[in-house]
Amino acid sequence: MNFKELTRQRYSVRSYLPKEIEQEKLIAILEAGRIAPSASNKQAWHFIVVREPENHNKFAEIYHRDWFNQAPVYIVICGDHSQTWKRNEDGKDHCDIDAAIAIDHMTLQATELGLGTCWICNFQVRKCIDFFNLPDRIEPIAILSLGYPSDIVTPEKKRKSLDEIVHWESF
Repeated sequence: MNFKELTRQRYSVRSYLPKEIEQEKLIAILEAGRIAPSASNKQAWHFIVVREPENHNKFAEIYHRDWFNQAPVYIVICGDHSQTWKRNEDGKDHCDIDAAIAIDHMTLQATELGLGTCWICNFQVRKCIDFFNLPDRIEPIAILSLGYPSDIVTPEKKRKSLDEIVHWESF
């Protein structure tokens, strides 16, 4: 599958089969996140994998959706603010940007391997911090649910035209 096809196949999966993910596929997805680019190559991310049933059930309290409980694996993407690159002019911390790039790499790798993902940002952050006993410098940025989709769909994505989003030489 070429890159354009891959990006068109990726969609937010909200229905998963009760099927385990093979270890080699999980490692390939994590590796895709690991090799993602980051500002000044700081790589200030951590990936927490949740797949054990006892943790899985407790962790589901962090994001209350029935479909979420179906995913066999969650990956919590965290950023280490003590390690991220900050822009000199205004101090902008690129933690979220770097994490987003890693997440995007993981979602595309998962799609190529026949797995589905859903990128979740609207979760209970405090509960997540407490659940994993995260130090102050570590922020849980997003959760990636991961599993085999229960139905394969061809996503119909409404996208703006290039004319609506591209500006040549000035805004």
